[in-house]
Amino acid sequence: MNIGQRLHELRTAKGFSQGDIEKRTGLLRCYVSRVENGHTVPSLGTLRKWSTALEIEMYQLFFEGKGKPEAAAQKEVGKPGPQERRLLDSFKKIGDKDRRLVMGMVAKLARHDRSGTN
Repeated sequence: MNIGQRLHELRTAKGFSQGDIEKRTGLLRCYVSRVENGHTVPSLGTLRKWSTALEIEMYQLFFEGKGKPEAAAQKEVGKPGPQERRLLDSFKKIGDKDRRLVMGMVAKLARHDRSGTN
C-alpha cells in the first residue's frame, strides 16, 4: 500500500485541500505534499493527526473495504478473535489441576510482561 496515495485519496474524497490538512493538523503544506507524493513516510503520531483531520478512525487509513475489518470490529465490542476462541475451547477441556497450573503460568507471564523484563 502506498500510504501517501491513500492519504491523497481520502483527502480529496472529503473535499479537503492540502491547506485544510495543514490547518487541521499543524503540519506544513509542503510536508503534506511530500507525503502524498511518496517522498516521505509519516510516523504513527502524524498519521493519527491526519486521521483526526480527515474525521476518520485511524484503521481507515489502511483499510479500503466497507465496514470495519474483522479484527477492529472484534476489539471494539470485546469479542475474542479466532485465536482466543481456540484457547478458550482448549481451556474448557482440561481438568481442574491442569487448569490451575495454566492459570498460574498465565498470571506469572502477565506479571513478567508488566515488569518490562520481556
